[in-house]
Amino acid sequence: MSSTVAVQTPNAAHNLDKNELYLIGPNFWNVRGRFKILKLVDIETQMSIIQLRNGKFLVIDTVEMSDRLRQEINQLTNNGENIEAVIGTHPFHTLSFPAFYQAYPKAAYYGTPRHLRRLTEIPWKGDLNDCNIRQKWEPDVEMRIPAGAEFINPQPESSNHFICVFVYHPTSRTLHVDDTIMYAEKPGFLLKLFGYKHGAMAFHPSIKSSGLYPTSDAPHIFRDWMRNMLRDWPFENICCAHMGVKIGGAHADVTTLLNSAEPLFAKLSEKNRKKNPGDEIPPDNHSHMNVSGHECG
Repeated sequence: MSSTVAVQTPNAAHNLDKNELYLIGPNFWNVRGRFKILKLVDIETQMSIIQLRNGKFLVIDTVEMSDRLRQEINQLTNNGENIEAVIGTHPFHTLSFPAFYQAYPKAAYYGTPRHLRRLTEIPWKGDLNDCNIRQKWEPDVEMRIPAGAEFINPQPESSNHFICVFVYHPTSRTLHVDDTIMYAEKPGFLLKLFGYKHGAMAFHPSIKSSGLYPTSDAPHIFRDWMRNMLRDWPFENICCAHMGVKIGGAHADVTTLLNSAEPLFAKLSEKNRKKNPGDEIPPDNHSHMNVSGHECG
């Protein structure tokens, strides 16, 4: 097995090397990948691998694989024979899926509606918008889609990257989340200019623009969804695509993030009330999803 991170060591996972398997907790591995914006700033991306009770593996998101990483995955999964499924949780994290499918074509692939629309060369087995698919690996793995934001057809595509499927692994008490929540252990100079602080959690910047529905109640619907998620999932670790992993204390940090965002939610609600007094939703969006009472289990 490759380099591992001790489960019991808080904050041990900062500055992880890219394209290596790291053991975050029992039966949960994470891989850090590169993704640069403006060809300068590496805001990272991620892939996680979870071993199920049946001995098979779920791959959550994909990254570009080096030869070494592929060897590590092959060693872990018996050359891919034990990969039960590969799951794309973020509508806009698509770039590495074609190559991963070429490497591991026998696995079943599941994605967001946008994955299914865009990557037609992959024979997708199911859509994560289907609650039956999200429940497929319970109780080993739980999945939820946040309320108050568009999942099926996020617009504008250039900036609305707020929403993703949250994946919780109870055995390791680890939460895998892509853009919705961001974590930077040691942000670089340019990221500091955008307000990122050492060891701080943040919501994706699009929460202030197009991330949530443009209605007066959307910010509070999202807040309440987050509260329910925090109540139900006692995670200690969080793996964020952008820009790192927090081992230990993650639940408390996300709780602090949510509580500190209360003025922002109020501001967004008031702004939307003034700009959109009829609380209208764009016609190609699907607003009646994932709100309280609409859960499938």
